[in-house]
Amino acid sequence: MSNPPTLGLVLAGGLARRMGGGDKARIRVGGTTILARVLTCLKPQCERIIINANGDPARFVDTGLPAVADSVPDFAGPLAGILAGLDWAAAHAPEIDWLLSVPGDCPFLPKNLLQRLHQARLAAGTPLACARSGEWRHPVVALWSVALREDLRRALTEEGLHKIEIWTGRHGVAIADWPAEPVDPFFNVNTPEDATRAEVLAAQYPDA
Repeated sequence: MSNPPTLGLVLAGGLARRMGGGDKARIRVGGTTILARVLTCLKPQCERIIINANGDPARFVDTGLPAVADSVPDFAGPLAGILAGLDWAAAHAPEIDWLLSVPGDCPFLPKNLLQRLHQARLAAGTPLACARSGEWRHPVVALWSVALREDLRRALTEEGLHKIEIWTGRHGVAIADWPAEPVDPFFNVNTPEDATRAEVLAAQYPDA
């Protein structure tokens, strides 16, 4: 089955407080940056890719990709980044009806991510799908219908809603499962200890 055209969105807008600031996506794992690993994974899967990042967008100019800031102020969380991506799709890629979001700090994303999420939402008949590994849901590793962007805007700006799973629960979200061993594909680097662990995993499992 071929997937419908989908925009890839790398969420790189966090403040990285536990890493002492800076862009977690630039941490090196397995000889390259996490961002480079994420983009290598997404490029064969997505029609186009953009980066959601607040602050100076010029710091991502080396990627050659659009860097899109939140439209909702005050670091409103991942849903604000999702809305920025949905708005960008509507304005710049109206032929694309779907958005795939991933964090910019996950070095081991699966190569079948988009396919599995589309299969899950088709099977469930929902406009949303998210990934799960083991017992853990990953609500920002998800597939979103661009058609829901105005509803999301209202939730953010009028309701002040910032918890992803409350909003997705209103519309129905399918779940796609992955094993968490030997490498959790959604392992994310939040701390210096995580970065060390990721380096060990990358050496042990170079195909992850």
